[in-house]
Amino acid sequence: MLSKPATMLLGLISHQPLNAYEIVKTLDYMNIKYWFNIGTSTVYATIKTLEKKQYITGKVQKDGNMPDKTIYSITEQGTAVLLDTLRTSFLKFDYDTNIFSITAFFLDCLPLEEQKALLEKRMIVLHEYLSGIQKQDTEEWEEQVSLYHVANLQRMTDIVLAEINGTERLIKVVTAK
Repeated sequence: MLSKPATMLLGLISHQPLNAYEIVKTLDYMNIKYWFNIGTSTVYATIKTLEKKQYITGKVQKDGNMPDKTIYSITEQGTAVLLDTLRTSFLKFDYDTNIFSITAFFLDCLPLEEQKALLEKRMIVLHEYLSGIQKQDTEEWEEQVSLYHVANLQRMTDIVLAEINGTERLIKVVTAK
């Protein structure tokens, strides 16, 4: 499974070949920094890692007197690992919501029917998490633990409910296509 930065960059490159500067500008334009802090140095380091693993290939391009730039394209191997990461991420729940946020950005990399099926399976996983949390939250349990534990459990419930809400929105988008 790819790291969050690698998933983000491979997803962007899968949509169209880009150079490193274009990737940084695209991330800025998408306001990614407000929910996932991926710095310029991480972009460049991740590109080198993806290239070394043969998930992307770079082609040097010369435009007149401008400095050479390398345009990156995703390879078949890169596409396979990206799709595998997306599929795995749909079926997992993590309190680090950035993982699913990144996955949701690249939902369109998968066939429409698979998008729908994965989102429906995700809803099952989320409802299982919610049920597990709710089983723990009893009056007896609340009397035995500190108020901080109770508040944290309620925060965890809020996160799962937010993920359910977000997944429902994605299902509506996929169903409308």
